Amino acid sequence: MLMALQCAIPVFDGLFEPHNNTIIMDLLFELATWHALAKLRLHTESTVCALETSTTRLGTALRKFQSTICAEFETRDLPSEEAARGRRKAAKAKAKPPILSKSKGKGKGAEVPKGKKKKKSTLRGFSLSCYKPHSLGDYAKTIRLLGTSDGYSTQTVSFFK
Repeated sequence: MLMALQCAIPVFDGLFEPHNNTIIMDLLFELATWHALAKLRLHTESTVCALETSTTRLGTALRKFQSTICAEFETRDLPSEEAARGRRKAAKAKAKPPILSKSKGKGKGAEVPKGKKKKKSTLRGFSLSCYKPHSLGDYAKTIRLLGTSDGYSTQTVSFFK
């Protein structure tokens, strides 16, 4: 992934207006820096401190990205995403027996007319309210406690067969 982040910087450079370009370039740089520090196989106290500082800068860059870039651009589902949602909905309807209800409404989800793309909600688009961005701050503490991530496994172990 680090190589992809390093390669992304020149690819994205100049695609947006100068103000937005600066924010996006700063975010990509902070992501690449954080990722490089987090994935080191040998840490010292100074590299863990650098990771903590990088995490702070990354959080600032992510908040700036969300408040400026995400607020400025409206995202919509791709045709492939719309088709996949339709297939999932059809499979779910086929798998569940119909529930008899006294309500005459169409249900919770609003239908999207054909040809009209559904606007992505904040939770389906970029959001800092999900778990992953909140867990970034735990990396340095976990490295101090358990060592680098290549030194342990989160795979469950069964002692009985």
